[in-house]
Amino acid sequence: MNEKRLLAILGSPHTNGTTATMLNYTICRAEEMGYTVTKINLYEKNLSYCTGCRVCMNTHTCIQKDDIQKIVICLQKCQTVLLATPVYWANVPAPVKNLFDRLLGTAMEETSTFPKPRLKGKKYMLLTSCNTPFPFSWIFGQSRGAIRSMDEFFKTAGMKPIGKIVCAGTASKKELPKQTIKKIERCMK
Repeated sequence: MNEKRLLAILGSPHTNGTTATMLNYTICRAEEMGYTVTKINLYEKNLSYCTGCRVCMNTHTCIQKDDIQKIVICLQKCQTVLLATPVYWANVPAPVKNLFDRLLGTAMEETSTFPKPRLKGKKYMLLTSCNTPFPFSWIFGQSRGAIRSMDEFFKTAGMKPIGKIVCAGTASKKELPKQTIKKIERCMK
């Protein structure tokens, strides 16, 4: 029987905040379903910035020697990726954007038209939180901007979404709302 592998990526500097809590809850559900989970905290990794050399388009991985090679191996071995990130200025935090930049050649191949995906057959789930309360988080594009940015990377890589969950108004929340927990459970079925 094939082992089910899940890569869980925390893109938040707060290991006990709402975003991390969403990720940890989802990891527990995945483990109950028989997944072997590898968890990565981007804020604890040594990831240099992309230099734009584009060598990765041929090598399929960045030539800079740091933690990106370990992340690429985990990404290639897993069937599902969970990405949990807070909303910063209607987008993802810098370490998450940098991860996307550094995974360029791993995720896609350039063609004369639209990029050819290199991670087809994998699935992804997005978890995000923001301080702006709903519906303003959506109306003013706060959480929508972060979701759009993450979606762009995974869809270009050829991956299929299994869920996109936003927890808005987190400044006033002490624990995960029941509706957020229900959404996570629905997506993990």
